[in-house]
Amino acid sequence: MGKTIGVLIIFLFSISGQAQDLRYSKEKGIVISSADSLFFMNMGVRFQTLYRANYGIDEGNFSDRFLIRRARLKFDGHAYSKKWVYKIELGLSNSDIGPAIPENNTTANVILDAILKYKFHPGWEFWLGQAKLPGNRERVISSQKLQFVDRSAVNGRFNIDRGMSIQLHHKHEIGRAVFKEIVSMSTGDGRNLTVDNIGGYEYTLRFEYQPFGSFADKGDYFGSDLVREPKPKLSIGVVYDQNNNASRARGFTGDFYSEYHDLKTYFVDAMFKYNGFSAMFEYANKRTDGSPVTSEGAFYTGNGVNFQSGYLFINNFEIAGRYTDISPEKTTGYDGFSEYTLGMSKYIEGHKLKVQSDLTYRDQRLDEDAYIFRFQVEFAF
Repeated sequence: MGKTIGVLIIFLFSISGQAQDLRYSKEKGIVISSADSLFFMNMGVRFQTLYRANYGIDEGNFSDRFLIRRARLKFDGHAYSKKWVYKIELGLSNSDIGPAIPENNTTANVILDAILKYKFHPGWEFWLGQAKLPGNRERVISSQKLQFVDRSAVNGRFNIDRGMSIQLHHKHEIGRAVFKEIVSMSTGDGRNLTVDNIGGYEYTLRFEYQPFGSFADKGDYFGSDLVREPKPKLSIGVVYDQNNNASRARGFTGDFYSEYHDLKTYFVDAMFKYNGFSAMFEYANKRTDGSPVTSEGAFYTGNGVNFQSGYLFINNFEIAGRYTDISPEKTTGYDGFSEYTLGMSKYIEGHKLKVQSDLTYRDQRLDEDAYIFRFQVEFAF
């Protein structure tokens, strides 16, 4: 992996010598473009430094850790024509890479996104490659742009994540209302596996409705009302996902089973922002026909609800609260729990440089209740 990153850096320096424009943009990062504007690339770097401490209430057990939660390199732009848009994102931290498994040749899985987008008509885009699937809103929001230190447990237990896919995106307006539709077909087994397609294919449909018009600066897909919407803005999303013959416990991740099940996932989500106030809601339901239990384990099925809200003061300090409830199907044997979280954030340069902390009380159904404290610094350019 080190050699790959080294070659990439050398390549970037070589093309920057041929570039007509090489500059830094506060919004885009390092910008490289050709004289004829047929080649354009943004390069960004980001990492998160995280401290996390757990305290078990019943037994008094304490544990903590200090780590680089995420470290990313991102490249995006267009080539040959502004109709051909690309994005590449590489994950370099242990958490980004994940376990080395036989299904990906027991190697570091550093590619998060490698997607080509063709804007063939106004309001229409065709995507091909590996990227986030059009699932729940919280998953599609970048981990750089979250309101809390990390995503909720609803996302952690029920999201459909990334995959090799083809996607069709459409956006149109009727009056001031905005409508978005996304259709996707993917392999359904997670990112960049090198083995043959294990089960079937995954099909996803997402529909969004914004009755009061578009959010400023695409604010429906980042946490906190950093732009202080002068008028109320609302986005409502509905998703249906069917992963045929899923081979992994959570569809895109988890243990591989020799017994395959069809997984059906429903999401409903909403984002509201107005004058520094923001609120987000998500509901998830995952089911499989028949019992989710196999001879090797169980697919993760059940329900989840997440609601969070916050207010951003004039000095860019925010206080936010979050309630999360996870209710797996009883037959799976997985433990359910509720979480109550209080978060505080200081946005120094928006989501590019910020300090965040949160304290969570986890009420377990079967296991020990716990307090979880997290402190994180996000840095990006």
